[in-house]
Amino acid sequence: MDIRSLLVQPDRALPGRDEAIFTSQNHFVNNNKIIPPFLDHLEVADFGLGCFWGAERIFWSLGGVDATAVGYMGGYTPNPTYEEVCSGMTGHTEAVRIIFDSRQISYEELLKVFWESHNPTQGMRQGNDMGSQYRSAIYTHDDIQNSLALSSEKTYQSNLNKKSIGSITTEINNAGDFYYAEEYHQQYLAKNPNGYCGIGGIGIKFKS
Repeated sequence: MDIRSLLVQPDRALPGRDEAIFTSQNHFVNNNKIIPPFLDHLEVADFGLGCFWGAERIFWSLGGVDATAVGYMGGYTPNPTYEEVCSGMTGHTEAVRIIFDSRQISYEELLKVFWESHNPTQGMRQGNDMGSQYRSAIYTHDDIQNSLALSSEKTYQSNLNKKSIGSITTEINNAGDFYYAEEYHQQYLAKNPNGYCGIGGIGIKFKS
């Protein structure tokens, strides 16, 4: 299923704004930079896997991840607000940006965590969270990332087929603009330890 065909059409999307939404320069947990430029040895990965509060915590906890941030990707509206994204009228999904040191953790390892941490077969929702902002997505930054993402999708689909779970609906596309979410969303579950976290996999391991 091409879930992008279910998104708001570009000519109907909200107009947005020229000014970026304010967010801090540094990570609330480790104080590393979340806004470029980054150090030369660091790389960037962008994933959408449902509510970005819980998804971000999964990735900032990994060794080799220098920092994380949450934002909006894959849509049409420049510098959208959270409320606008949730309206379904921007085309964006909630995304986690991972700034990582590939000498310590590979992109393939990040993909493994991505697939195992959510249900990639649900189209425009994740669990009880409904809407285009919760769709599964991988936004790649070069040909190598794109090839690895597509290969990992085939591997995980094979594992899902063995359990008759369904077809992956994850959008895999070149990374466009990453619009940083509002400050209160950044590292939300570190600031609010008892906050909502709807993230969860389906119990199927990724095996290459």
